[in-house]
Amino acid sequence: MIVISDASPILNLAVVGKLNLLPQLYKSVIVPQSVFEEVTHGGKDRPGAMELTNAPWISVLPCSNRRLFEELSTTFDIGEAEAIALAVEINADLLLIDEKKGRETARRYHVRVTGLLGVLLQAKRKGMLKEIRSVLDEMVVKANFRVSKEPYEQILVSAGEIKG
Repeated sequence: MIVISDASPILNLAVVGKLNLLPQLYKSVIVPQSVFEEVTHGGKDRPGAMELTNAPWISVLPCSNRRLFEELSTTFDIGEAEAIALAVEINADLLLIDEKKGRETARRYHVRVTGLLGVLLQAKRKGMLKEIRSVLDEMVVKANFRVSKEPYEQILVSAGEIKG
């Protein structure tokens, strides 16, 4: 399975010590060069920087489709634009991206997407997490992860942690 990730899932999982979920779920993850630089910029003390630099399950791959990248760069930040363009270019099986508009754009290019909430739900369903709520709450507090009430509650309902 070819999985590409934007920075948000990596950074948020790293802040709460759950970055190990990605190789457990997907075996390997590809990040575009700009995402690698975004995560590692600021040195080894930044959450996820050391893991990304040393993890054997991470591959860094630049995007060659400059035309699509440039087009997407007018709407998205560099990491999101390169992640979407790379996913299209190499026909990825899955793109990990949290930004709603980015997910919608990737879908228009026929790229399957999930965000951090989907990663957490999959991890719970596979027995890698006992619950999502505590991890999600920790991300909100420690990583300033933004999630509105409706998707927060929907993911907890899907995970069987609250009644719908």
